[in-house]
Amino acid sequence: MRTLHRSRPARVSLRWKIAALAAATACLVVAAVGVLVHVWTAQDIRDRAQGQALNRLYSAVDVYRRTGTLTDGAELDPAGLPAALRHPDDHLRHTAHDGRIDGNLGPSVWAAQRVDGPGSPVMAVLVNMGPELHGLRRLDAIMAVASLVALAAAAPLAVYGAGLLARRLRRVSETAGRISAGDLDARTGPTKGRDEVADIAATVDLMADSLGRRLRVERQFTADVAHELRTPVGGLLAATDLLPPGETEDLLRARVRDLRGLVEDLLEISRLDAGAEQPVRARVPLGAVVSEAVARTGLDTQVTVVVTVTHAPADADADADADFDARRTEAAATVQSAETVERGDGGETVETDPRRLERIVGNLVLNAHRHGDTPVQVTVEGRTVVVRDHGPGFPPDLLLYGPRRFHTGAAERGSGHGLGLTIALGQARLLGAELRLENAPDGGAVATLRLPA
Repeated sequence: MRTLHRSRPARVSLRWKIAALAAATACLVVAAVGVLVHVWTAQDIRDRAQGQALNRLYSAVDVYRRTGTLTDGAELDPAGLPAALRHPDDHLRHTAHDGRIDGNLGPSVWAAQRVDGPGSPVMAVLVNMGPELHGLRRLDAIMAVASLVALAAAAPLAVYGAGLLARRLRRVSETAGRISAGDLDARTGPTKGRDEVADIAATVDLMADSLGRRLRVERQFTADVAHELRTPVGGLLAATDLLPPGETEDLLRARVRDLRGLVEDLLEISRLDAGAEQPVRARVPLGAVVSEAVARTGLDTQVTVVVTVTHAPADADADADADFDARRTEAAATVQSAETVERGDGGETVETDPRRLERIVGNLVLNAHRHGDTPVQVTVEGRTVVVRDHGPGFPPDLLLYGPRRFHTGAAERGSGHGLGLTIALGQARLLGAELRLENAPDGGAVATLRLPA
């Protein structure tokens, strides 16, 4: 049973958020490691190629100076030598990177040195880095595949671990929701682990214990006050019968009756809180019961009973399974004082407690007249009863938190003790019905009672 219908925005499970975060973190780590390994390996290949080129050049120059022959692939003034090495100014060894690629050749590293003094030929040695760079590309591919495999294996583990956390949090959330709905015995109980989730669960349970103790004290106080006042109020009502007729006697009698009504409401609330009430169900026509309940209030209220009538197809060639539902709205019955005007049947037959149903409808109608504005309309359709007024509507805090005893919500709603809706809500819960309170778009309060099937 709800007092307010609030739509929840679409949400993404915490499990998938944590799993996505873990996957994104793993991807960033893999990408960072891959880039570092690639850069470091590429630089190492280039350094080793330069060292190899310098060593081969040193050996080739030494052999050429001693024997005049070229070894280790050395060349004199080769045509492909980079411009930076064609005219060295000294006799030292120099290297240069050549990024050209010709088939399997390249990129390469050149090492060059003049074989003798200035003006002498330049001896150069070429070291091809192509095979090593091809191995680097294979390493990159292997790392990418390995990263994907590791990510595919780690993602289910992340989802599973996040699911464990989400289930624990969901359990705490469900407990808090049950407490908010009025189940003060709901508890999360012990949870696995010694982390923040366990602290939250313990805090929710402590909050529920404290709230339960306070509500029990409040309910006990309400019951005690009602029971203690019942006898004195009965005595006051009997004493008013001894007063001489007159304006004072009428005023005093009215105030004592109001006080007795308040005490009876408190007693009813205390019985509902204690779970001492049990419905006595019977099959009754809903429209007739509602009309009778409205008539008992003695207030000018318009009652409309909507009856659904099923017609058979008129055409013999029509589909045998087809049927047509037409709504026949019974003439509005205006209830004035204690007289009820009814037309047609009493609407759908329901199995419920008629006394408690009358109590709910009567309280809703009284609340509409007391805190709203005329016209007050009651509509019965199927298993639904709608009570609407044309006043300022329900206050926002009542729609948010539901009816609360001794709280009317807003000054413009008039005076009262806030017990009528509280009793209606308790009786509806006892019948297994849903009572929804909302405001109409064009103004006015709307109370919708849906009886169970």
